[in-house]
Amino acid sequence: MVTVCTVLPPTERPRVDAVGDGCFATLHADSFRDVLRAARTRRVDALVISVHRCRGDELPVVARFVREFPAIPTVALVSRHDGAATEALLRLGATGVRTAVDCTEPGGWRRLRELIAHPASPVAARILGRLVPALEGAPDDARIFFEVLARLAPVLTTVRRLARHLQMRPSTLMSRFYRGGLPSPKSFGRHLRAMLGVTAGEFRRRFPFDVSLERYVDLLVTPYREALRAFHPFNAGMWDQGTHAARASWAG
Repeated sequence: MVTVCTVLPPTERPRVDAVGDGCFATLHADSFRDVLRAARTRRVDALVISVHRCRGDELPVVARFVREFPAIPTVALVSRHDGAATEALLRLGATGVRTAVDCTEPGGWRRLRELIAHPASPVAARILGRLVPALEGAPDDARIFFEVLARLAPVLTTVRRLARHLQMRPSTLMSRFYRGGLPSPKSFGRHLRAMLGVTAGEFRRRFPFDVSLERYVDLLVTPYREALRAFHPFNAGMWDQGTHAARASWAG
């Protein structure tokens, strides 16, 4: 069972408990220092922060958590809209928190559940610990895509299955990579043969895990850093809406 640490007002705790029923267990903390202590002494798979419970003097501790535990996803939760919530979101963004869920929108609670439903295995945590810093500056949905990829790689081994999990067509997912100027998610083996002269199987057998991870980042992340900063894998663009819509947009 996934363990999710939270810093929430008392009124929001039962709702998050209900969202996690059968999916994740909640560990409600009273302060961010309690969150740090919990992450250092026990397994914590995600952190959910209410923007309505985040005081300015606590932000340095939030920043410290993000730095110390880059593989633990941190999610800012918005349950109502006001000036204070907007200000808190901006401050949390400055600490390194890159994901927010608006639970006042339809599907907001479902998105929260999907974001933190899958535990970070030790291998996924090692991957994310190297990958997340390399994705600095990328949009939230691009970072979330790579986090999902790292967490679910053992069970989702094809683009078709990954696209089905993300509730989109494989052709749509592939076309967004193509239009973004990024390597196809199906082409890792092709890149290995072209750049290293080995097959994917030989790559796995010959290189230790840490070396393989560094090679992956060097080949498929670092050279495309600028493209990744404009990459939105979950957002439908005008070309996803059909030729007629695209032409209408250009004509307008």
